[in-house]
Amino acid sequence: MLLYFLIILPSLFAVFLLFSYWQEWKYRRKPYYKLADVGWRQTPLPPASGKLFSLAMLGDVGAVATDGTDPVLKIFEQWQQANSDAGMSVFLGDNIYPVGLPPEGHRHRALAESRLQTILKQLQQYKTDTIFLSGNHDWNKGRPDGYQYMLRQEAYITEALGSKDTYLPHNGCPGPVALQLADSLLLVIINTQWWVQRGEKPLGSNYNCPYSDIEEFYIELNSLLRRNRHQRIIVAAHHPLYSNALHGGKFTIKQHLFPLTAAHKRFLIPLPILGSLYPFYRKFWGASEDMSHKRYKRMRKRLLQIFHRYQNIIYVAGHDHNLQHFEKRGNHYLVSGSGSKTSFVKKGGSATFTLEQPGFVVLNYYQSGEIWLEVHVTPLANTDTTPDLVIFRKKLESIVVPQQQPV
Repeated sequence: MLLYFLIILPSLFAVFLLFSYWQEWKYRRKPYYKLADVGWRQTPLPPASGKLFSLAMLGDVGAVATDGTDPVLKIFEQWQQANSDAGMSVFLGDNIYPVGLPPEGHRHRALAESRLQTILKQLQQYKTDTIFLSGNHDWNKGRPDGYQYMLRQEAYITEALGSKDTYLPHNGCPGPVALQLADSLLLVIINTQWWVQRGEKPLGSNYNCPYSDIEEFYIELNSLLRRNRHQRIIVAAHHPLYSNALHGGKFTIKQHLFPLTAAHKRFLIPLPILGSLYPFYRKFWGASEDMSHKRYKRMRKRLLQIFHRYQNIIYVAGHDHNLQHFEKRGNHYLVSGSGSKTSFVKKGGSATFTLEQPGFVVLNYYQSGEIWLEVHVTPLANTDTTPDLVIFRKKLESIVVPQQQPV
């Protein structure tokens, strides 16, 4: 019996870990499709002449290459060229790594400015209508002085693009901000970093925010959605409400066995069992940027309570560095956070699509009222040319109440 516990059980456990690791390695960079969506390539698209508007949603672009070789910016350029007349790009936060835009003289300032200028110059070249949101890295990784970092970035971007409405919500307020993109298509922007931010964060007339109690935000958001039940509504934010990745508490077997790789990928020191403490902490208690953290959990619960009352919402976020799609109670929840980095995403579960690959999602709106999701990615192999690959396409169904009311 003692031999059984000392040899056989550990051996079986080791075999299980090795098999799990092999499965993760084999499928890690391959797309996962829900069974009903496996044949997505055979689904016919509406005619191109009927496309009214296109939204490119790019998250976590803050580590783009500044030498003109960035693969995501190359396929984004192709989208810009194809949608110059009726298109808008939305940057979903974490626009500059590692700590947003520091003050002059800071050791990260030159790199931060170079990365941001790379993006802004491309936007200026094509005169692309654009909105930037802020994420936790733009607020100095959520540190108490992050509000000043965000204001500095907002001023820099709005001056470069010549409009204060290119960075929303204004002044770091929670939102919501509504923009009519086309007939029956509404974009709503919220600043989810406000809820998880430590230290100073704006609220009330002293900060030029429209209300002084955060409960008024939820009342206004619900009222906005109710007044526009006849429209298709796209909600843009930084933090996802559903995720099969790190911020949703999902980790690889390698991260359990080699937890020090979270600090540096070369720290391959095996710490079985002990190494699971860090993933379990992130899953059940969480850092401030994780769904399991009390502030994030409270925000997520309140937002979902409101969204679940409607069936015409597409919620798009970044934060996790991968591409994901979920369908919940008649609404759609997307993660588009692989604008400059990629990280593990778990297959299956309640997701209909997942992929760890550089890229972004596009939402195309047609005269018929249909919205089609397209996931645009870069090739994994290095090539002289960078074709824009669509790795997944799906019509995002919804139930829209036929009533006409203004925004």
